[in-house]
Amino acid sequence: MRRVLLKPFVTFLIICLGAVYMAGCGNPVAAPEASANVSGVNESGNAASKTETGSDPVPETAAESSVPTGTETGEQDAVPVVYFTADISAEGLVKLYETLGWTPTGKTAVKISTGEPPASNYLRPELIGDLVQLLDGTIVECNTAYGGSRSASAMHRQVAEDHGFTEIAPFDLMDEEGETEWPVTGGTRLNYIIVGSHAEDYQDWVILSHYKGHQMAGFGGAIKNVGIGASSASGKVLVHTAGTRTSGSIMYSDQDAWLEALAEMVNGFVDHVGAEHIIYINVMNRLSVDCDCNGRPAEPDIHDIGILASSDPVALDQACYDLVAQAEGNDALMRRIERQHGLHTLEHAEEIGLGSRSYQLADIDE
Repeated sequence: MRRVLLKPFVTFLIICLGAVYMAGCGNPVAAPEASANVSGVNESGNAASKTETGSDPVPETAAESSVPTGTETGEQDAVPVVYFTADISAEGLVKLYETLGWTPTGKTAVKISTGEPPASNYLRPELIGDLVQLLDGTIVECNTAYGGSRSASAMHRQVAEDHGFTEIAPFDLMDEEGETEWPVTGGTRLNYIIVGSHAEDYQDWVILSHYKGHQMAGFGGAIKNVGIGASSASGKVLVHTAGTRTSGSIMYSDQDAWLEALAEMVNGFVDHVGAEHIIYINVMNRLSVDCDCNGRPAEPDIHDIGILASSDPVALDQACYDLVAQAEGNDALMRRIERQHGLHTLEHAEEIGLGSRSYQLADIDE
């Protein structure tokens, strides 16, 4: 199997590793299903079935297990941790943030989606307000590249006000006064990215995303919130067209190419800002097949799941996908992700070193 999900407690690891290497056991300790309903995922991206004993499927090799592999000297391979809480509330969000142990060092941007009117599923101010104020953060966004109510600064500011964001924190349209280019290295689609010029004003970033489906990317989470959300309007066109143009339609015929550009944009963003200056939080509520750029999204078929956070955006988005893959009522969302090759974004992101699709899941509610 590609991965299994763990709670990173030392005692559990000692028990598991002892069983694996001393008694030949291949079943690692799994995160409790009662709170997060987590299982392994196979190479095709489908949720793996449980064994008759209820344990997670056995990894095909030790390298594919998310149990850190010990060496003779006791060293372990680093596996990113994704923290989980089922408490979708302002208090739960703050608790999850504090669990990360991350503190901003300068002016802090909180990147959200302001949501398209009249009825999109954007993260409500009453949910995120306490965290934004704890950070003394500025809510940041960029204008869209496809029309609607957020394609021009004046209209977009009105949406932010109407949706209550200006009541909880300062609001900054980063491309309102122009844009700037940041380089990308190691990519196959992009040599540079285009962000709003105000992005240079922030030292630290909290990428606060609503996880949901997406019409073009299959799903939207942390990577989408940066790769498209932090791009200026022309930067959005650049990503959507896999680096071929900066104006005109965002439609492009090569689906995998633009998904690769999406991952490469985030890689360039992280290289410029510094990975230590960014954390990522995904809220898994109102899990519609439609993005918050859709003002009239389909009603969700999946119950709310929880909030997840990590310093690794690839691990975070993968963990959210894995939870959706197990959720009841997931048919429509899974079909959309598969039809749009959504997992290819994460595959390419891992290939270029943005993060890891293997991870440990830590449920902070227990």
